[in-house]
Amino acid sequence: MKTAFERTNGLKDVDTHYCPGCTHGIIHRLVGETLAEMGALERTVGVASVGCSVLSYDYFNCDMTQAAHGRAPAVATGVKRVLPDDRLVFTYQGDGDLASIGMGEIVHSAARSENITVIFVNNAIYGMTGGQMAPTTLMGQKTATSPLGRSSAAQGLPIRVSEMLATLDGTTYIERVSTHDVAHVMKAKKAIRKAFDTQEKNKGFSMVEILSTCPTNWGLTPEESLQWVKDEMIPYYPLGIYKDLREER
Repeated sequence: MKTAFERTNGLKDVDTHYCPGCTHGIIHRLVGETLAEMGALERTVGVASVGCSVLSYDYFNCDMTQAAHGRAPAVATGVKRVLPDDRLVFTYQGDGDLASIGMGEIVHSAARSENITVIFVNNAIYGMTGGQMAPTTLMGQKTATSPLGRSSAAQGLPIRVSEMLATLDGTTYIERVSTHDVAHVMKAKKAIRKAFDTQEKNKGFSMVEILSTCPTNWGLTPEESLQWVKDEMIPYYPLGIYKDLREER
């Protein structure tokens, strides 16, 4: 009988705490599977952020450490600088963590072209802390702190992180992908591999932004959430490569 599916050893054999329909689990698999295929699990250090991903160190089958809210890029910088060049270091961050309290850390890590990889999960809301508005919350989107919907007059405009970081001379590889269907999940895995390859070749800062779901705080079913990513998020956050200097550095 042909094997159709095997669990990756890039993840531990445990249940996760994520809500039904949340695509953090898919993204975890893509990261763990990629590291396993690269034979890099024993030489990888992940940095967990604060938010829904705060317990990600329980799931990845590699060395993990915890950073204070927003500080994962700073911690990853320190880890990478003191370890041998063959080590891979990545951060796993949500949009509330990276694009709000951690905006300074991500901008300056990118500007310095720190040789780290950032996995940036964007679900347009604060997930773990109660569904508050995030810097990436869409216009008109209702949250716990924008119950009438986000407005430009009251809360300003959503931040497109990939586009912003791509303008910095220090960034090497920036791509935005999605997890709303199988085809895009496979494209996301390819982007993650490119990001880790960038680091392995000492080419500098790489980031993959992954559009993800949050059915619980969006007030939608898992199926509706996947459709919402396609219909609402992608038009404002277009998918694609925003920077690729891998061959030039």
